[in-house]
Amino acid sequence: MRYIIALALTATPALAEVPRVVTDIPPVHALVAQVMGELGQPELLLAKGADEHDFQLKPSQAGAVADADLVVWIGPGLTPWLGGALETRPEGAAALGLLDAEGTLLRNYGDAGTAGSAAAATPVDQDHRGDAGHDPHVWLDPDNAVLWLGLIAAELGRLDPDNAAIYAENARVARDGIATLEAEVTAILAPVRDKPLVTFHDAFGYFSAHFGLTVIGSIALGDAASPGAARLAKLRATMQAGDVLCIFPEVQYDPVLVTRMAEGTGARIGGALDPVGSSLEPGPGAYAALLTGLARTMAECAGG
Repeated sequence: MRYIIALALTATPALAEVPRVVTDIPPVHALVAQVMGELGQPELLLAKGADEHDFQLKPSQAGAVADADLVVWIGPGLTPWLGGALETRPEGAAALGLLDAEGTLLRNYGDAGTAGSAAAATPVDQDHRGDAGHDPHVWLDPDNAVLWLGLIAAELGRLDPDNAAIYAENARVARDGIATLEAEVTAILAPVRDKPLVTFHDAFGYFSAHFGLTVIGSIALGDAASPGAARLAKLRATMQAGDVLCIFPEVQYDPVLVTRMAEGTGARIGGALDPVGSSLEPGPGAYAALLTGLARTMAECAGG
């Protein structure tokens, strides 16, 4: 089943200028692009193949952030390099931080070991915002993407009321598309469900919890954390006991450590996972490509 991006309304934009929108990473860019539809094209800051944690804006990109009518980003927990540029914008300039958006489901680092447990996810409210202890890979839970589509449409409609109905309808169609996407990903993951998996770093708690996977550990805990000897020894012992089916490297990290951890354990080495979609072609279809890509990589390893 293919996940197809459909644009519900293709009316000619109103005479008022469509907002200039800047986004940080490919999945956020994809969601905004779906909501904007044919009215406009958001700009993506993170270059293809770049590291979202260690990225430097070009002068032209810093200028685009300064001039944007709206910046949509995850937040400083994922892309801290954007925070400084946002501070140069005029007071009151519109920015939508998705990690802190009310209703966003948050998980703590280390919750991957309780994959499939909805109790580990906590929605953001006015008193509890995303912080350094929360895993910022929030887009890997489709429930968050569904929530954000409405928030993006509302903010665009506030800035561009003449086209508010188009943004709202495009968001509705995109939400329907995510429902189809979830069914496709669930079917792809059938061979790997309940199979013990290990990832390079703890970025897949949202994905594994939503789709009922069993990620029993990771080499590194967080994005900036280097694995300690005790952590590696404990994980290695688990793998030597034959309790791991697959271990997965990631596109942004050297696979040497994954290979060493797998040696002599019987664990299969899967394809490189790409949690941020940095290797994908950007556009409205990138969110679906990201989730189906993760699912296929995991399922192919389980299938041998």
